[in-house]
Amino acid sequence: MTIAELLEKLKAHIAANPEKIANLKATYQFELTGEGGGTYHAVFDNGKYEIGEGPAENPGCTITIATADFFALLERKLNPMAAFMAGKLKIRGDMGQAMKLQQLLT
Repeated sequence: MTIAELLEKLKAHIAANPEKIANLKATYQFELTGEGGGTYHAVFDNGKYEIGEGPAENPGCTITIATADFFALLERKLNPMAAFMAGKLKIRGDMGQAMKLQQLLT
């Protein structure tokens, strides 16, 4: 699976659970390291969202993670809290937004 396919899968998950983003106003930036890495963003604005490639404008929360671990995270094979505690996932910015993202992905 490619990053593009993974992002499409994420969009489908969000579309199937619109109540999870109904009151979410947050901007995330994902910095993926290693093979196939890059910078991606997700912007949520009270029910509307955009997920794509490239940096976010004024991200409230930036997450740095290896590409392979990002795949595992979104496929629910890696627990976000365990990844954070093990140093596999680094968060800069609003920790509250990071917690909201965890709820969105489950």
